[in-house]
Amino acid sequence: MAMASRTAKDLSPSTPLLQQQDYEPAPDRPGACGRVRAAVASFLKRALKYTNWGCIVLGPLVAILVWALLDISEDSSGKAVSMIAVMCWVFIWWITEAIPIAATALTPLFLLPFTQICTASQASKAYLNDTIFLMLGSFILAIAIEHYGLHHRMAMKMLNVLGGKKMDPWALVLGFCVGPAFVSLWINNSAAAVMMMPVGLGVLQKANACIESSSFSAEEGPEAGVVDGVDGVESAEKEKLKIQMAGFSKAVVLAIGFSATIGGMGTLTGTGANLILAGLYEAAYPSADDQVTYLAWLMFGFPMALLITLFLWLMLCLWFCPRSSASAISRSLRSSNISADLASFGPMSFAEITVLVLFGILIALWLTRSFGNSGGWGELFNGYVGNGSVAVLMATLLFIIPNRRKEGEKLVDWSHCKKIPWDIILLLGGGFAIAEGMTDSGLSDVISAKMDFLKYTPYALIVPVVAIFTSIMTEFTSNNSTATIFISLVMNVAVSIGQHPLYLMVPAAIAAQYSFMLIIATPPNAVAFSSGYITTLDMLVTGFFLKVFGIVLLSIAMPTLGTSMRVCVREREF
Repeated sequence: MAMASRTAKDLSPSTPLLQQQDYEPAPDRPGACGRVRAAVASFLKRALKYTNWGCIVLGPLVAILVWALLDISEDSSGKAVSMIAVMCWVFIWWITEAIPIAATALTPLFLLPFTQICTASQASKAYLNDTIFLMLGSFILAIAIEHYGLHHRMAMKMLNVLGGKKMDPWALVLGFCVGPAFVSLWINNSAAAVMMMPVGLGVLQKANACIESSSFSAEEGPEAGVVDGVDGVESAEKEKLKIQMAGFSKAVVLAIGFSATIGGMGTLTGTGANLILAGLYEAAYPSADDQVTYLAWLMFGFPMALLITLFLWLMLCLWFCPRSSASAISRSLRSSNISADLASFGPMSFAEITVLVLFGILIALWLTRSFGNSGGWGELFNGYVGNGSVAVLMATLLFIIPNRRKEGEKLVDWSHCKKIPWDIILLLGGGFAIAEGMTDSGLSDVISAKMDFLKYTPYALIVPVVAIFTSIMTEFTSNNSTATIFISLVMNVAVSIGQHPLYLMVPAAIAAQYSFMLIIATPPNAVAFSSGYITTLDMLVTGFFLKVFGIVLLSIAMPTLGTSMRVCVREREF
C-alpha cells in the first residue's frame, strides 16, 4: 500500500515522464485474454499482408480476363478491349490502393505502349501540360503562404472579427466554418485542416480549463455557474456547462474538418478534382470555345461552396449548441483570448506582404486572362499564354525576391519545395494518359454507341444519379482517384445521350469531394477525428445530411447556376 501511495504521488502531471518510474516494475505475464489478443493481432496482420498481395494480383488478373473474354463487335482493331483491360487494372489498383496511388498513376506509361494503344511519346506528353504546371505553380505559392504563416494570421483575424467581444458561440462556429473554407480555397485541403485544427483546439482547451477552475468574472455572478456557499448547485451547474461545451467542441471540430474539404470546391485550384475536370475537358476538346477558366469555375464553384458551408454552420449550431446554451458557453469562451493570440503575430513582415501581393496578382491574372469567347488580357498574346504560364511566372518570382530576413535568402528556396504533393500531380497526369488512351483506342466512340438508351432517362434524374454514385465511391477511395475515374467515364456518356460533356463532368468532379461520412474518406476527416472530441457516429450522421444536401444543391445548380459555365446545353454536336 505504501508503494502504491508513493507511486501515485510520483506520477503527478507535473513530474517529467522519464522520472516517474523510480522502481522496477514487475514483469508482465500475459494471461489467457492476452494470448488471445496477441493471436488475433497476428492473424489480422498476416491477413492484411495477404490481402494486399491479393489486390496487387487482382489488377492484372482482371485485365487478362477482360482482354481474353470480352468481345465488342464495334471494335474491329481490338484496341478498345485492350483499353478496357488497362482501365480495369489501373482502377482496381487506385480503388484498393494496392500500391501507392502515385505509383499506380505511372502504370499507363508502360501499359498503353505495350498494348499498342498509343506510343510511349504520346503517353508521356499527357503528364506534362498547362494544367499540370498550373497545379505545380499553385503548390509553390501555397508553400510560401504556409512557410510565412499567412493562412494562420488570416484565419485568426476572421475568427476575431466574427466572434466579437461577446464571443457568441454561433458566430465562432461560423468562423470555424468560414476560416478553413477560405484557407482551402488557395491551399491544399489537408494542409488547411492540419493548420486550422490547432487554432480550434487551443480555443476549446482554454475554455474547458476555465470551466474546470470556475474562473468566471465577478460581475457574471450566479448565472456563470458559481453559486457561493452551495457546493451541490455549483457542481451541477459545472456539469451542465461541461455537457454544453462538449457539444460546442463537436461543432468546432466538425466545422474545421468538413469546411476544409468544402472550401476546395470554390476555386479551380482549390483541389485536384477541379483541375482534373478542367484538364480532361481541355485534352478531349482542345478547340472548344467554352474551356473551364478560372473565372467560370469561380462563378459556379464559389456559390456552391458558400451555400454548403452555410448549411454546415446551421446544422452544427442547431444540433450541437442550441441557443439555450449560448450564453453559458459564451462566458467560457471569453477566456480563450483570441484577440491576444492574434496580437502575438505582430505586424506583417516584408516577406509576408510580398507573398500576399504576389498571390493577389496571380488571382487577378487568372480571373482576367479570359472572359469566355472574347476579352481578357490573354488576347494580347494571341492565346499563347495559359493559366499554368502565369502560375509558374509568379512561383519563379518567389525564388528571385529576397525575404529581407537573412542576407542572400529568397522568399522560397528549393528545399521548401520538398513539400510539393507530387502524388497528386502524377495522379492528374495518369488521368490525362487514360483519357488519351480512350480516344486513341476508339473506346470513347464505343461507349457513346452503347449508351444510347440513356437518352430516355428523365432529364432531372441525370445529375442526381451521377452525384449519388460518385459520392458513394469517394467515401472509400481518394477524392482525386474517384474524380479521375468518373469524369473519364461520364465525359463519353454525356455525348452519347446528347448532353454537353460538362453537364455530367462537373457533377462528377463536385460529388467526388462529398467525402464527409467516413473517417478514412479524406485527410481532413481523419484530422477532425484525431482531436478526440467526436465519435465515429458524430461524423457519420452529420456527414450523411451534409452529403444529401450537397447532392440536392448540385441537382438544382446544374440547370440554373451552371449556365455560367454553359454546362446546361441540352444538345450539341461534338
